[in-house]
Amino acid sequence: MGKQHILAIIPARGGSVGIPNKNIVPLLDRPLLSWTISQALNSGVIDDVIVSTDSDDIASLARSNGALVVNRPSVISGNDASSEDAVIHALQVFTKDNQIKINDVTVIFLQATSPLRNADDIANAYLLFNQMGYDSLFSSSIAADLTLWNCVNDVWESTNFDYRHRKTRQAAPIQYVENGSIYIFEAAKVIATKNRLHGKIGNYVMEPWQVHEIDEPDDLKLVSYYMKEEIIE
Repeated sequence: MGKQHILAIIPARGGSVGIPNKNIVPLLDRPLLSWTISQALNSGVIDDVIVSTDSDDIASLARSNGALVVNRPSVISGNDASSEDAVIHALQVFTKDNQIKINDVTVIFLQATSPLRNADDIANAYLLFNQMGYDSLFSSSIAADLTLWNCVNDVWESTNFDYRHRKTRQAAPIQYVENGSIYIFEAAKVIATKNRLHGKIGNYVMEPWQVHEIDEPDDLKLVSYYMKEEIIE
């Protein structure tokens, strides 16, 4: 294995269900996608930033913000396409075009819809990934007092606690919510497993407020509030 090439990949297709043109919708003073590109570029650990997209508008915005673009085929751009499909396609195109071996690439996968991160979060997550020798890593937030229920055929049952023997808040186990902000893995392993998480999995813990993502219009207001209050850059 040669010197690792650290590649940020940001999937950003043109179609979206909850919010039209979600990846370029305005968030505070700039398009949503711009936040994640700048965080990646300012992290100090990434060699190249790629945006995988099927949209000319998104491609133009990505380039103007300093990212490279991989044009995503329509077959992996629909609502049913997985992010892993986009990541693997982008990897194959980038490594072929730049004559870089797959085994020499580490991927930092960032979702534009989870912008409540700073450049330091990306750098610290990558440091943890290396120091601990993880095969893959995801970011999370601690969820205090999260009590989940499931309903099947109108029968309700608690899933992550026992309502019959409810514990105090202090005695309850710590629970972590995958916040979708940062994933790290070796390129060769995501191609082999078709899954962003595999092998020895690590967890980079972020603040509780960093759990929020943008899927529906009301999410924009909530995320905007935290971005201003917590000074996200």
